[in-house]
Amino acid sequence: MQKSIAFFDFDGTITTKDTMLEFARYSRGFAGYWIGICLISPWLLAMKVGLLSKRRAKEKFLIYFFEKTDVEKFNSDCVSFTATIIPRLVKKDALLAINKHREENTDIVIVSASAENWVAPWCIQNGLQYICTRLEVKEQKITGKLLGQNCNGLEKVSRIKEKFDTADYATIYCYGDSTGDKMMLQLATHPAYRVFSK
Repeated sequence: MQKSIAFFDFDGTITTKDTMLEFARYSRGFAGYWIGICLISPWLLAMKVGLLSKRRAKEKFLIYFFEKTDVEKFNSDCVSFTATIIPRLVKKDALLAINKHREENTDIVIVSASAENWVAPWCIQNGLQYICTRLEVKEQKITGKLLGQNCNGLEKVSRIKEKFDTADYATIYCYGDSTGDKMMLQLATHPAYRVFSK
């Protein structure tokens, strides 16, 4: 039997919103979130105009909101966020596509630049494999820095190839919605760009 595999980006493809932003809002509350966004806005603007890499901007964001957070509390908050918020963000069409692939015995993998701390619980709950950005932990505290590379762009392809031999699959589906997914889409026999745009 010829094997098939489907790689899905998460934020903006499966979900309607960026889950890193939503998790920060969930963790810090409305006022705390917007105060933080205002304080780190120079870094976000620098990223927008190309003066700061996405990795460094992400670390600035994570350091502000989560540096020195106990990792057990952080992970507990991630599980709660997965249970209460992520289901509201998942696009119905994306879930239908996932379920269709499951019925066809297609291997399904979520490939996300978001942290595995809050993406993995949703994937595990839904019986999906995952490849995500990892966060650094020191002395049982979140540092806000990334462990390894940000899982975006070329890194998505590298991480996929570390885990899977794509030559083993006759059919490869890839779903994405941003420039950070375009290199991953080049792996596909069936690329799908912004098909879940609503």
